[in-house]
Amino acid sequence: MASSKFIFLAFFAITSSLCFAFDPSPLQDFCVADFTSQVFVNGFACKNPTTVTAEDFFVSGLNNRANTMNPLGVNISTASVFQVPGLNTLGLTLVRIDYAPGGVNPPHTHPRATEVIVVLEGTIYAGFVSSSPNDTLYSKVLSAGDVFVFPQSLTHFNMNYGKSNATALVAFNSQNPGTIIDANNLFGATPPINDYLLAKAFQLSKETIDELQAKTWPNPAATNITTNNVFGVN
Repeated sequence: MASSKFIFLAFFAITSSLCFAFDPSPLQDFCVADFTSQVFVNGFACKNPTTVTAEDFFVSGLNNRANTMNPLGVNISTASVFQVPGLNTLGLTLVRIDYAPGGVNPPHTHPRATEVIVVLEGTIYAGFVSSSPNDTLYSKVLSAGDVFVFPQSLTHFNMNYGKSNATALVAFNSQNPGTIIDANNLFGATPPINDYLLAKAFQLSKETIDELQAKTWPNPAATNITTNNVFGVN
């Protein structure tokens, strides 16, 4: 009887784990995104392979410096599934960030991806903060050729630390990392978060919170209007 119960429990454990299993790797050569499909899946449905061309795996322009004349002094150019449909299911996004002197990519998180940044030119101050209760800051001043990693879902930031223009290339292990910009998320929510709650949480006056909520918070995802930026997609 005991052995029968053991076999049953073992079988139950194995079959239960299979119910929650998933395959993180592609199951075919490619799955080019079909943006016209009405099928809802975790990602995008696949185009018919007979209609796929080399253009589905290609985008150009990341060599061009983007306009940084905006309140943040940064501009983000993206090569994601929205520009390169062939990236669908492959778990990868590339981003170019251009910084004016003093340009800031404000504190934010990516709920679905780890980020790696490599500095191409200039000097960039970059860092992230560990989760509570430690809230430890890990930061570095980076020069051309330096690489820094921002772990998934942790608040991080980067800014031009020098007096000349700076450029960085960023990679994500997701075709759609998602972005939560801290200030926009808390003070620019629609409808607004209760101001008494925010005042209590940040130990500020209600009047200060009202002023913050009345501001128009800049979004680095919206600075480059020539691209469909992955940072604007949740």
